[in-house]
Amino acid sequence: MSRKQTDGGLPVQTFHPGDSGYQSELAGYQLGFAQRPAVVFAAESAADVQRAVRYAAEHGLPVGVHATGHGLVGATTGGVLITTRRMDSLTVDAGRRTVRLSAGVSWGQVVAAAVPHGLAPLNGSAPSVGAVGYTLGGGLGILAREFGYAADHVRALEVVTADGALREVTAVSDPELFWGLLGGGANLGVVTALETALVPVARLYGGQLGFDGELFGERVLEEYLRWTATVPDGLTSSLQAIRWPDAEWAPAPVRGRYVVSVRVAFTGSAEEGERLVAPLRAIGPALTDDLREMAYAQSPSIHRDPEHAHPYYGNGAMLRGVTAAALSRALRLTGPEAPTMCVVQLNHLGGALAKPAPNAVPHRTAEFLLRVLTPFAKDQLPGVRALHQEVLGSLAPWTLGRSLNFTFGDAEFGGTKGLYGEDNEKRLAALKSLRDPANLFRSNNYNVVPA
Repeated sequence: MSRKQTDGGLPVQTFHPGDSGYQSELAGYQLGFAQRPAVVFAAESAADVQRAVRYAAEHGLPVGVHATGHGLVGATTGGVLITTRRMDSLTVDAGRRTVRLSAGVSWGQVVAAAVPHGLAPLNGSAPSVGAVGYTLGGGLGILAREFGYAADHVRALEVVTADGALREVTAVSDPELFWGLLGGGANLGVVTALETALVPVARLYGGQLGFDGELFGERVLEEYLRWTATVPDGLTSSLQAIRWPDAEWAPAPVRGRYVVSVRVAFTGSAEEGERLVAPLRAIGPALTDDLREMAYAQSPSIHRDPEHAHPYYGNGAMLRGVTAAALSRALRLTGPEAPTMCVVQLNHLGGALAKPAPNAVPHRTAEFLLRVLTPFAKDQLPGVRALHQEVLGSLAPWTLGRSLNFTFGDAEFGGTKGLYGEDNEKRLAALKSLRDPANLFRSNNYNVVPA
């Protein structure tokens, strides 16, 4: 059974190993790695988070935070895990074009609240991703080239720091902590709410254009690389390569096939969008083509991320000056002859993503992000790790580092290396020593084990 913890105020529900509800409280989207905390605090408010942090400090336990569970939470084995899914309030201020949202809110909730006002958040491709964790990792969204990282638009952060205090942090009130929280992840405190800007976008031209990868794969890649050098900043795109399983749940046009697709989100007119994608359509006959004008509420259809929870391993490389030949090799290693299914995504960066901002989001000169993700069964994990190391190792000459948002691996593959950028690491370390000298928050240490 669950229990109650209190420090004189209203109690907060807690779960310990063996309690009824302990395992269900740990449930999330990522099933590949297990969390085994000594105690779980099921927070419903910022005050509950304060109680959890004070408890951890008193007992010398590390703290992790879990909202929707898309990413990994490290250092919770034997420690404290704070679940924030119950903290799901949000308020849109249409006049100021802002939204204030609590720690458990997903991007799908924010989109639904913003679109009636003709506004959009700088969300990612999957509606079920938690908005706060995504933003603390930078936030590379579907409109990123036009508007930059989600972290660039944050106005204020409500955070519980290692001393158990609840603080409202802005670029004016505490510029160094504000800088470090945005891009540094959850290593400096538990963000219980944030206020961020919305953008005046009500519709898009976008969708997917998919080709038979065995016939056109390398040609699609080469044309895509040429094409990205010509498009305006208002167009954000990515290339995906995936060997679809021959299963009933897979879409009929791509079932059992190796498919290379280009995904597009463009805020200009549909007529201009059609003109811009014409070079891609000229590559050859498409297996799928749903490029169209759409309401912003339909934007999840651009990437069609899976909604069901599953085990997956993933990593990525922020690239600059990479050659077509190097990327072609990465596609071959992960393509139809690969020993396991891989989902490869090449995100076009640049544009507003390259502009400086008062936060710790690194690698702003990167031109592309290559991501590799693999669903796996437990006995496949060593082989999956080896394949990812080979693929990303082959791109080392062009790699600036990694993206915190898209690191779904564990300590076996790099730990925190490359996540913050050389220029930021010393500054973040100094800030950590000042604001969390006992190293209470260790969410990015990847102290996790296979499930």
